[in-house]
Amino acid sequence: MSNRNAPAGTAVPAAAAPAGLSAAAPPSWRWRRTALLLAVAAQLITISALAGADPPPATWPSLLLAIAPAPLAAAAAFAPALAARVAAVAAAVVMAAGIVGAIGHTGLFFVPALVAMVVGAVGLWREKL
Repeated sequence: MSNRNAPAGTAVPAAAAPAGLSAAAPPSWRWRRTALLLAVAAQLITISALAGADPPPATWPSLLLAIAPAPLAAAAAFAPALAARVAAVAAAVVMAAGIVGAIGHTGLFFVPALVAMVVGAVGLWREKL
């Protein structure tokens, strides 16, 4: 494919990508993105339960699960590697503490997100920077 604005005799490859966009995503990114999606879903369920007609008691674990997991999982998924490591550990700790404290209400919805975050965090720590 040739470009009309390019000088005659030069061709621009059709699949040329900028140098900064050609790097592949690390293997742990898939797990961190999955943890983000699961944390957002569980957080929406928790917020809906707290704002519902018959809400559970607004204890610190319920409020922690309603506020913190999705932003921390987003930081773990999209931040640079060093910041993502810290955010992944913080997200796992927050989810584990919230699950333990709110196990009878909405805490169990965060178990799949916690598992995905732990697998993603372990993979992230094993990757080279």
